[in-house]
Amino acid sequence: MSRPDACWSVESSAVHGKGVFATRHIAAGERIIEYVGEVITMVEAIRRHPHDVNNPDHTFYFHLDDGRVIDALYGGNDSKWINHSCRPNCEPDLVKGRIFIKTRRPVYRGEELTFDYGLFSDEPMTDALKARYACRCGAAKCRGTMLSTD
Repeated sequence: MSRPDACWSVESSAVHGKGVFATRHIAAGERIIEYVGEVITMVEAIRRHPHDVNNPDHTFYFHLDDGRVIDALYGGNDSKWINHSCRPNCEPDLVKGRIFIKTRRPVYRGEELTFDYGLFSDEPMTDALKARYACRCGAAKCRGTMLSTD
């Protein structure tokens, strides 16, 4: 549930399941929300996997540079509903070990907030792996997967 002063709301998304949508115009560079949840080790994240046995590749994990993971399934907020896009209007911003989602450009009322998940896998990059993490963002230059291709 969003705060009364929030500039977003959670609604049904054409991209995937639920999404986060701007309830007002948001300027470029504006900090929207912190990605929060229980901060755990990678070992614990692997132990908890999958969050949903019917959809094992879907999690609310956000990997931190120091090897820890934020698990938004536990103690998370509306940020966990921000969907992926290959042409996102937001980006994660790491500030003193915390992740904030901020806008990359102006975002208009009613527009869905998105960021590039840039997922990674230890498995070799194959068409089958890309399909497991298929992207539904609809961007003109969609890369077809939520996996990082860098």
